[in-house]
Amino acid sequence: MNKAAFLHRINSPFKMWLYLLWKLPSAWFMGIRVLSCDSEQASVLLPYSWRSQNPFRSIYFAAQCAAGELSTGLLGLAAIQDCPPVSMLVIRVEAEFKKKAAAPLTFTCTAGSQVTDTIRQALETSSAQTIRMESTGRLPDGTEAAKIWITWSFKRKTQAS
Repeated sequence: MNKAAFLHRINSPFKMWLYLLWKLPSAWFMGIRVLSCDSEQASVLLPYSWRSQNPFRSIYFAAQCAAGELSTGLLGLAAIQDCPPVSMLVIRVEAEFKKKAAAPLTFTCTAGSQVTDTIRQALETSSAQTIRMESTGRLPDGTEAAKIWITWSFKRKTQAS
């Protein structure tokens, strides 16, 4: 699939709903939705509901990490669409929670061009390349509630002889 077709599917609410149900059922269960995704940035919505809540009436940290991972991972998936086969793997997750999340959060990652450069380097060198991508979670009023850093590893897939 080419990048344009991939982005079209990701930005289709129904197709993305089916994809989450099939590939990421926990994100589907929490109600995470893609708000927008292009080559440069991805934004996902994490609703505040019983499915994403902890006993302290805020959004569970793991739900926030899942939304942060999805916003970074979509940019990586988009970037590898027009490339030879590339594997991608999360190798580190870091988080900072700045404010109680008692409302929906929008997680946005703007590292599209950096991930494209990292993948290009992985293809040129045939060795694993890593990138630390940041996703910022904001409350509806724009207040920053969380930052999630996902370190991804990209490596050209080798063909078995």
